[in-house]
Amino acid sequence: MPNRLAESTSPYLQQHAHQEVDWFPWGPEAFAAARERDLPLLVSTGYAACHWCHVMAHESFDDHDTAVLMNENFVSVKVDREENPDVDAVLMNATQALTGQGGWPMTVFLTPDGDPFFAGTYFPPVPTGNQPSFGQVLEALAGAWQDRRDEVLGSAQSITAQLRELNPVTSSDQVPGSRETLELLGKDYDMIHGGFGTAPKFPPAMVLDALLVKGDPTSLDMAQLTCEMMARGGLYDRVGGGFHRYAVDVGWVVPHFEKMLYDNALLLGSYTRCWRRTADHDGYKRELYEHVIYSTVEWLEREMRTESVEGRPGGAFAASLDADSVDIRGMVAEGIYYVWNPELLEDALGEQDGGWARQVFHVHDAGTFEHGLSTLQLHGSPDRGRLTAVLEKLRAERENRFRPSRDDKVVAAWNGLLIDSLVTAAMVFGEAGWLELARDAAEAVWAVHVDQTTDVFVRTSRDGLAGTSPAVTEDHGALALGLARLAGATGDAVWQERAVWLVERALRLFGAEDGGFFDAAQTDELFTRPRDLTDNSTPSGTSSMVAALRLVGLLACRPDLVERADQAARTTWPLVANQPRFAGWSLADALVLEDARRGLRPAQVVVVLPEGSEGIDRLATAAFRMAPAGSAIVVGRAGTDGFGHLFDGREARDGQATAHVCRGEVCLEPTTDYTELKTPLWTRC
Repeated sequence: MPNRLAESTSPYLQQHAHQEVDWFPWGPEAFAAARERDLPLLVSTGYAACHWCHVMAHESFDDHDTAVLMNENFVSVKVDREENPDVDAVLMNATQALTGQGGWPMTVFLTPDGDPFFAGTYFPPVPTGNQPSFGQVLEALAGAWQDRRDEVLGSAQSITAQLRELNPVTSSDQVPGSRETLELLGKDYDMIHGGFGTAPKFPPAMVLDALLVKGDPTSLDMAQLTCEMMARGGLYDRVGGGFHRYAVDVGWVVPHFEKMLYDNALLLGSYTRCWRRTADHDGYKRELYEHVIYSTVEWLEREMRTESVEGRPGGAFAASLDADSVDIRGMVAEGIYYVWNPELLEDALGEQDGGWARQVFHVHDAGTFEHGLSTLQLHGSPDRGRLTAVLEKLRAERENRFRPSRDDKVVAAWNGLLIDSLVTAAMVFGEAGWLELARDAAEAVWAVHVDQTTDVFVRTSRDGLAGTSPAVTEDHGALALGLARLAGATGDAVWQERAVWLVERALRLFGAEDGGFFDAAQTDELFTRPRDLTDNSTPSGTSSMVAALRLVGLLACRPDLVERADQAARTTWPLVANQPRFAGWSLADALVLEDARRGLRPAQVVVVLPEGSEGIDRLATAAFRMAPAGSAIVVGRAGTDGFGHLFDGREARDGQATAHVCRGEVCLEPTTDYTELKTPLWTRC
């Protein structure tokens, strides 16, 4: 019989719905059961694309004896970290504090009052080295709860008290200096392979965005090398498009193979900005970045876009693709869908092209991965036409393999990030189809996740059915940012109105006394309210809200929202000054603010279109390509409402699209010539 997880909208929870473990989803019901039965809670957290989560599920949670042990001694709770990021954040802090490390699967034991007293990550089914088996852990903790209850409760209360004091947030009135912060960032920079730090190596999308704010030679070199090396390495899926989660080595050769929507949403924006900053004469780099951008969008549309189910809205984007898939023997293996050896290349391409591909993709008998298999890297500057033809053949061949499973849960924040990047890329490259993808995603997320009449906004959905987890701060900020960018590109004030609703709701629900933001609402089940200013896999709730407040405020002519962004930004400045690598978006905001204080304020660009114009106008494309970081651009016809006073008295001149550029209270002469939207123009404002 299925357990309580069967009705969940989370594919990860549904993977556990037919186990003998009497799982509860996270919520009041589980805690009530723990109090009624006088048992501790076992909280297991993971996500659908997590390889080791699947391993532990098969080894332990599918095992009859383990299930009996869990059911008799614990109230067991399954958490999808993507659906409940607040729960994940609080319990991860506890796990790291208790063990010195963290990761998924994460297993935390709580008292019925919600205080943690033991934590770990993956536990094997049998003892390994110094690590006990999962069964041994369960037996030991069950015994402690029965025989040493007072000791357990006292320890749990002490742990909770200490965790509540961790990471206090402090504000600063001093904007971090660009020279000092960029020098500090440079100390972690890998001058050979790009990126930051050592293995495992994660794609630093948010730091790239900061490096691309000013475009100075040192910052630009770091961003360009990082983008190039990631695009050349095995981190990038050369055959199908899109990026894997991270590389297990410093050279981006072998990835952890799951593909996450948030990585690709952020990297799409970062590569677009890097392309903008790269000079025309540096043709091969621009071509490489452009190829990544186009192939990533193609992959997103082909493999990640959700379909309408029983008349319910589709068009949003799914959360992830699994790292694992089935090989030709029917065995589950990590990465097997993506890797090749010389024989496989020759079978797919023939002897001549197969030999060429071995050299270009660095595929050899020893292999770069496992069992003589290799990821496909890109060496040298091969002929683009031949490369395209070879990759098309490999993709057709790969279609015969068993695909990794897809977590088709829709996450509001990640779709917001993608909408923002899709709109930016669409306008920079003049791709109207990408703008439609962004609009469809926005329509789907709004229709399913939001009900303004009842003031409801949920974080996730699946198959057009809303989940139960309320939206957190990052959902409000990221979706507001995407909708405001869409409003600017289309001149459709409906999206701007919705963006305003989101930021105002976030201010009401998550605002802190110091002007910053908590990451989620306070709940009875969590012993503390999460508040983390660091950018991790995605921008922090605070940094996403700062970005949204600035764009929404500029487009709506709402200085109160911009001032609220200033207040929140001050809470991030100590982190930016001391750990800029983990505060990419906050660093980018500080760099824009530094320019503003020198008189180079973010621009408001209004492109007024003539009647009858269709598609993406060349002047609008030029504005999105040339405007400084932090600018707000809106494209529409004369008299467009919903954007404050931005369209007041502004017209299309001589039947042509006309750009009206202002920085603060200083405006330039309107222009119809896209060539005038060059860098020197912005410094004249």
